[in-house]
Amino acid sequence: MNIKALGVAGLAGALFAIPATGHHSHAMFDDEQTLVMEGAVAECEWTNHHSWLQVNVANEAGEMVEWSLEMGAPAALARRGWRPRMLGAGDPVTVTIHPLKDGNPGGALLAV
Repeated sequence: MNIKALGVAGLAGALFAIPATGHHSHAMFDDEQTLVMEGAVAECEWTNHHSWLQVNVANEAGEMVEWSLEMGAPAALARRGWRPRMLGAGDPVTVTIHPLKDGNPGGALLAV
């Protein structure tokens, strides 16, 4: 495993080890279900109030589907060592998420 992958995995673990501080509900996410998916980064959006990771994942038919994964605020991510260009388009990733309850391709990012 390369250094970048180890760094990303460590930072993701630290990021999600903190207690959740909510300014909005996470009711749209199914916290009873956890998915692990492999794909490629389409885009990492470093924006307030939440950053977003867009990941292309192959569905059962082999077609690429873009998943929108909600992350924390940039300031919170930065305090945990994340940087805006840490993940770039085309980077292979394995993500762990709580998916959206409505079945759309998205969720709350738990780990990278």
